[in-house]
Amino acid sequence: MVEITQTANETRPLPSAVASRPSAGVPHVVIVGAGFGGLYATRALKHAAVRITVIDRRNHHLFQPLLYQVATAGLSPGEIAYPIRAALRQQKNAQVLLAEVTGVDLTARKLHFKDGGEIGYDYLILATGATDSYFGHDDWQPWAPGLKNLEEALDIRRRILLAFEHAERETDPARRQELLTFVLVGAGPTGVELAGAIAEIARHVMAEDFRSIDPRDSRIILLEGGPRVLPAFPPELSAKAEAALTKMGVEVRTNSRVTAISRDAVMVGEHAVPAATTIWSAGVKASPLVKMLGVPVDQAGRVRVESNLTLPGHPQVFVIGDAAAFLDGAGKPLPGVAPVAIQQGRHVASNIVRAAQGKPLEPFHYHNKGQLATIGRAAGVADFGRLRVSGFVAWVMWLLVHIFFLIGFRNRLMVMFDWTWSYFFYGRSARLITGTMEENDER
Repeated sequence: MVEITQTANETRPLPSAVASRPSAGVPHVVIVGAGFGGLYATRALKHAAVRITVIDRRNHHLFQPLLYQVATAGLSPGEIAYPIRAALRQQKNAQVLLAEVTGVDLTARKLHFKDGGEIGYDYLILATGATDSYFGHDDWQPWAPGLKNLEEALDIRRRILLAFEHAERETDPARRQELLTFVLVGAGPTGVELAGAIAEIARHVMAEDFRSIDPRDSRIILLEGGPRVLPAFPPELSAKAEAALTKMGVEVRTNSRVTAISRDAVMVGEHAVPAATTIWSAGVKASPLVKMLGVPVDQAGRVRVESNLTLPGHPQVFVIGDAAAFLDGAGKPLPGVAPVAIQQGRHVASNIVRAAQGKPLEPFHYHNKGQLATIGRAAGVADFGRLRVSGFVAWVMWLLVHIFFLIGFRNRLMVMFDWTWSYFFYGRSARLITGTMEENDER
């Protein structure tokens, strides 16, 4: 049994974690979530006179923008994930705890863990990210998994590869076509990137690997409830993205709302689309922990934070990233993308230093440096405000930006090698189906 000393000089049992006692007079900063926002906030406090505890229920930082490449066998999980302890090894004022936070006591300034432990804080940063939103239809989740973590990425990879394997043995033409039909719900960056990657697998990577089927007969259908793909991009770039997808063989269907999803079909309006593999990329909602704070949230479950990213009525609590609803100059919430979380993490770190020095907190201002999306091999779109680029140049920009923000030199090197190999030889380095035959037959 190990005890952890709280800010209020109380001791509580923490059965699953080892924690050091705080130094007298040194503020204790607790950061929940080691995604982009949490990790960059921690690093920004490296030289501050604070003690930091980073809490995450997983032991790795995940580079979510490349999850779709794990799901489509382009990269291995270890190439886009990095141990949190290794990332913060040199930061002596930071400690990492593997634990799941299940409650926040704002009055007592304590966090409660799933295993019964608790920990106090002087300043709290909630960077808990988001989960998939099925808009009230959570029963669709078993048939249409989302893409938010490595487990889901590996599950999707298994489903995609198994669809081809089962089709190879199928003798009924209708069932075979059903197995070779892939439906993606939601045409944001994730949906567009997944559709392009699956089309590349079917048209090039595995085109010559089977004898009873031709993978090029696969149907990849991208459904979007709105009028265009990539709705966050300018209309002209959306049009170019749709044209590139169509050229790759993807069926793009806009203004198409899903009304039901089952094991073998997707209902679009009243029309059934037979498909053995459906992937959800249509919406997200904030982590369930946010709802426990007892403050107003928006339709996506995000906290309506103050201009300085603090929780209303609690200036020592900051909420950032996908968990925060921060309105821009036009009154619209900032998108749930990595650059927003990174900038907010750094800003909150600066405000904590100011607060510890008795200075007023400063408001947050997001500097939009642009947005990128890749569509497939040598095709992408990039929006930098006045500068809008598409095609090969945008694709190269996308590659460079993602390589730059990856954590770990080895990860950068391996991803560069895999991408180079894939570009010249249409190779996919991680075409592995894991699990037993019985487990896979249940899919």
